[in-house]
Amino acid sequence: MRQRIVISGRGGQGVLTLTRVVAEAAAAAGHEVITTETHGMAQRGGTVLSTVKVGPFHGPLVGSGDAEVGLFLHADNLPVHGHYLRPNGVAVVNGSGAVGGDAVDADRLAAQVGQPKAANLALLGYAAAKGALFAGPDLFEATIRQIAPAKHLGGNLAAFRAGVEASR
Repeated sequence: MRQRIVISGRGGQGVLTLTRVVAEAAAAAGHEVITTETHGMAQRGGTVLSTVKVGPFHGPLVGSGDAEVGLFLHADNLPVHGHYLRPNGVAVVNGSGAVGGDAVDADRLAAQVGQPKAANLALLGYAAAKGALFAGPDLFEATIRQIAPAKHLGGNLAAFRAGVEASR
């Protein structure tokens, strides 16, 4: 198994949490995993980019045109970081009617279950259920169960499951 994943969003959208869930799920499945992140202006709503490499890779960087999957937490990030995707790469984009990817309104899904800050997990549920990632929803749900703080677990799972349901 080899998969390069780019996760892009804005500060406060949960890019780093999403990266952790994806990386820990890969490790739990027995895969080698390397992550990297860039988040200079994240605290002021600036762009946040992280990458996850699942499989036997030697370095953390993902080159332009190399990623098999992109998870974009804001539609405006697709034009900025979409160049990391391979020509046949899969872009899963938060936003209704987003151009250039498989769009899902993860913000709306998360808000509908009372967890507006968990759109990142709704997007993950959608991507996993669509088969875009190295594993299906069960592994990611198990990982969320392991790492989410107890007080947020129910809401995180609700948002994740809303994304899974939206994929059908």
